[in-house]
Amino acid sequence: MGSITTTAVRPYRRLLHPDPVVRRLSWMVLVNTLGNGMFMTASALYFTRVVGLGAGQVGLGLTVAGACGVAASIPAGRAADRWGSRRTLIALCVVQAAGMAAYVLVQGFAAFLVVVCLETAVDRAASTCRNTLYADALPPATRVPGRAYLRAVTNVGIGAGAALAAFALQVDTRGAYLALIVANAVTFLVVAAILPWIPVTPRPAPEAHHVQARRGALTDRPYLLVTALNALLSLQFAVLTIGIPLWIVRETSAPHALAGATMLVNTALVVVFQVRATRFARDVRQAARSCRLAGLLLAGYCLAVAATHSLPALPASVLLLAAVALGTAGEVLSQAGGWLLSYDLAAEHAAGAYQGVFNAGSAAGAMIAPLVVTGTAIDHAPWGWAVPVALFALSGLAMVPAARWAARRRAAPPVAAG
Repeated sequence: MGSITTTAVRPYRRLLHPDPVVRRLSWMVLVNTLGNGMFMTASALYFTRVVGLGAGQVGLGLTVAGACGVAASIPAGRAADRWGSRRTLIALCVVQAAGMAAYVLVQGFAAFLVVVCLETAVDRAASTCRNTLYADALPPATRVPGRAYLRAVTNVGIGAGAALAAFALQVDTRGAYLALIVANAVTFLVVAAILPWIPVTPRPAPEAHHVQARRGALTDRPYLLVTALNALLSLQFAVLTIGIPLWIVRETSAPHALAGATMLVNTALVVVFQVRATRFARDVRQAARSCRLAGLLLAGYCLAVAATHSLPALPASVLLLAAVALGTAGEVLSQAGGWLLSYDLAAEHAAGAYQGVFNAGSAAGAMIAPLVVTGTAIDHAPWGWAVPVALFALSGLAMVPAARWAARRRAAPPVAAG
């Protein structure tokens, strides 16, 4: 009997990370993304079917909220530097729980706009603090592999949350949607309860030039360039979540159900290969090259999608799945490279401020991505795909010289005051 139990436990143990700090972080991420997966899957239907908003109102609200998220990232990073990433994140989780619970009270567009802007701003601020927490909790040697493991956990959590939300969608009642919202609010409180158990390395008291480094995150031109290039690479997520489904329905003869299959393929490949992709990003030079290769793979991904425009259903379906696999390879490489660059090119003792800048760039990319993808590839099919192809290729190619410039500035000693 004991041998059977041991055999059953071994696969479970192999799934756990050997680092106890990463394991604790993974529980935090799993709980958080489980709730996010539930809400993301059901939120659009809740706002339109239960609250009674129009699709255009929801889209406008999310766009305005995205701008609020960009604005919140930088002050959140500075707050993490000043009061500590863990303490700041705990406070933000409590606010997120209250903001999420407030959705149950929304009955019109004005209330929706207020709540979605607050919740999105706090969500982006929390994202900045989480990224800073990873820098405070994990040593540089294990930081990027640890984040890769956490990203795999993220996909598992979102997938599980989406599966739970499917039951509410099937029931399709106000009570079912409200239960999901309340459950997501509770997950933020659970995360707040987990955070005190995550050990962080105390930072030394900041000296004058360290304070200047925090303030200089917005004027560090090489780092800003790397941030902007990473934001362009992040347009890839809108290609998968918005571009591919619209493309399948409007421009191909492939079955509409293939849109769901592409998401499953992407999720599974990220879970399997994200940690392995960190082997190609162990220092700044390798990380920049990883982003360069990612840009070229993403460009090829878009070309392959465009090539399905005039194909019959079966070859179009096969090529689309192959294209998503190619794009996922670019995704895991760009994520691994971007993580290392965001940490290793930041000034010392200013991790929060620099993560705030980097996260603001990612948020800005996420905000404009739907407009870029729909306004080019979808509205001007198939030749409109040339725009994302060029953006991915050029941003990937530019990352190597940009990272080299940032590394040279990072290595320069600080200028003494006075």
